[in-house]
Amino acid sequence: MRLKDFYYQLPGELIAQYPAPQRDESRLLVLHREKGEIEHKRFYEILHYFQEGDVLVLNNTYVIPARLKGKKETTGGKAEVLLLKKKEEDIWECLLKPAKSIREDSSIFFPETELKAYILKKGEGAKAVVKFTPPSKLNRVIAKIGQVPLPPYIKREGCPSPEDRERYQTVYAKEGGAIAAPTAGLHFTPSLLQKIKDKGVKIVEVTLHTGWASFKRLNKEIVEENQIPEEFYKIEAKAAKIIREARRVVTVGTSATRALETQAKSTGLIEEGEGWTKLFIYPGYRFKIVDSLITNFHMPGTSLILLVSAFVGKEKLLAAYKEAIKEKYRFLSFGDAMLII
Repeated sequence: MRLKDFYYQLPGELIAQYPAPQRDESRLLVLHREKGEIEHKRFYEILHYFQEGDVLVLNNTYVIPARLKGKKETTGGKAEVLLLKKKEEDIWECLLKPAKSIREDSSIFFPETELKAYILKKGEGAKAVVKFTPPSKLNRVIAKIGQVPLPPYIKREGCPSPEDRERYQTVYAKEGGAIAAPTAGLHFTPSLLQKIKDKGVKIVEVTLHTGWASFKRLNKEIVEENQIPEEFYKIEAKAAKIIREARRVVTVGTSATRALETQAKSTGLIEEGEGWTKLFIYPGYRFKIVDSLITNFHMPGTSLILLVSAFVGKEKLLAAYKEAIKEKYRFLSFGDAMLII
């Protein structure tokens, strides 16, 4: 299977640079899996597609302000550390910028703080392992100077803005650890979630800390030869029990979908559990537990569009994307949404 078959021409002007003024007033394309029929709605109208006995699964990960801007200790030149994965309390896997000019055994300092980052080991591309000292200061510095790590395709002035700390976060986010928002959830409001509950729908939360794979293009043309970085997930016993009893399981986003599919057994049952997942879903994958999917419109050439293609079929998905482009839907993280039923 070739990656080029999952590309489409995305007009630059359709890449949303700002969120919708009101979360639940973004547009919603409803795609019917069986026949490929399409409806055009507003997101708050998603309420009409739920029935009593459904279970809505949210990813409650919280985006940390993981982009730290500092200076090289040797030259005073600009340097940037993007936190990816905590290995120990003071040791993190990161992305460095500018990667080529930052050497192993060098250090980065962060003005007006006591924190320093020592480059222990450089890896492929911009990846590195760094040690922060003193480690007790890291969380405080993140809160003080860390920036929301918006995707690289958001290129507006003054980016990120103070408002991004709220809007690049779901209203139910609580478990800190993500460096990318589970963007399908950005459209929900507390009142919409309450209305969904009032219809007899149970809402459960799982955790998957979304990482840089969310906006990273795959680099191998043969789809099956690619791998995606591992991400931490957790499903608690109460959530697993409710999901097992569902009439229909509706997941909010590819991240919640991967958490459930990682933990689900081939029989379609799911138990509590946590760990690191590298589950890479592409066409040919047989879904064990997810019945319906809420998702945004994704960048071509990413693992996300492959997952959605596996769920609904490549031809139907690309036809829906073509329709969305024609109707000038807004794409990617701050863009509009799709419900696949």
